[in-house]
Amino acid sequence: MINLFNTHIESLSVHRVGNKSRNEAIFISEKPYGLNDEITPLLKEYFFKPFRDKEENYYQFAHDVDLEYHDMFNYASEIFNNPGSVHEVSKKITKHLFEQSNHPHIKNGEVYIAYLTNVTIDNNPVDAIGVFKSELKTDFLQFEEKNSNLEMMLQQGINLNKLDKGCLIFNYKQEEGYKILTVDHNRYDARYWLEHFLSVDAFQDENFMTKKYMKFVQDFAKDVVLPAEDKKEEVMFMNRSVNYFAKNDEFEETSFLNEVMDNPDLIPEFKNYKVEKAPKYSIEDVTNFPIANAAVTDARKKIKNVINLDTNIQIKLDFINAESAEKFVEKGWDEEKQMYYYLVYFNKEQKS
Repeated sequence: MINLFNTHIESLSVHRVGNKSRNEAIFISEKPYGLNDEITPLLKEYFFKPFRDKEENYYQFAHDVDLEYHDMFNYASEIFNNPGSVHEVSKKITKHLFEQSNHPHIKNGEVYIAYLTNVTIDNNPVDAIGVFKSELKTDFLQFEEKNSNLEMMLQQGINLNKLDKGCLIFNYKQEEGYKILTVDHNRYDARYWLEHFLSVDAFQDENFMTKKYMKFVQDFAKDVVLPAEDKKEEVMFMNRSVNYFAKNDEFEETSFLNEVMDNPDLIPEFKNYKVEKAPKYSIEDVTNFPIANAAVTDARKKIKNVINLDTNIQIKLDFINAESAEKFVEKGWDEEKQMYYYLVYFNKEQKS
């Protein structure tokens, strides 16, 4: 989890990069930008808002050989080791970005490189580096008094409500390639920002593992449990799975299977499914890991607990009181109607 509420922009450098394939230039500012009380709050909202609204999927710098050969990792380390060097290093970062800007779809734009203090990540106060890029220009009107009339002038500028691209590099977990958050709202070339400029991989911490494993379990429920059993059992299986993650600090695969599998015949199916599908979720050799509570909460919100029937009726099962569905909902077959049915027991109807 991150907290940017008290974050301060200590230094800001602003440059511009063009598209190399279109022979557009690069502009490097000689000095850092002089921040003031009027523009600083606007920039903080512009830079930070996408990260407050974004699900926290972390990345880390990665290199096939060693991180010592990774440009952005070295630039970040240079700044963290000597924050006074941030403007000079920002020039290197901008030139590095310019070198990657050679796809014909890549748009020119301003690059903002900020040194940030009072950032909190995983309850640890750290410094961070922000690299942001604005690309799309918005039309707006300016007005000027001329004699007895107001004249309209059409101009273009940056919409401060939407950051096009950005990343936060936290001075945290350096040995693993730093912990990084990134956004890209103009994904005309998905490889440009993440792969070519930043060169990152997913940060495989407990948050990553919890999300990936829970998504794997959800897909197993849909692909295996539902065809083998029915929709109610799929929902109840996911309920038991989520509850296992919610009440435990550590995941252990054997205890998980023993606790959530009502049908023991599905345990070999689960293991076979994992062998087949695990690379998709990066869980090939994963049987134990710490559970991230925040990831469980996020996953619970996305799991559907509704049985949709072809008679335009929905039955919503309560994930919090799952035992109610086990006790008071029965499925059967009506020979006369030649239809399935759900029988629901209750004492009285609850007021909305």
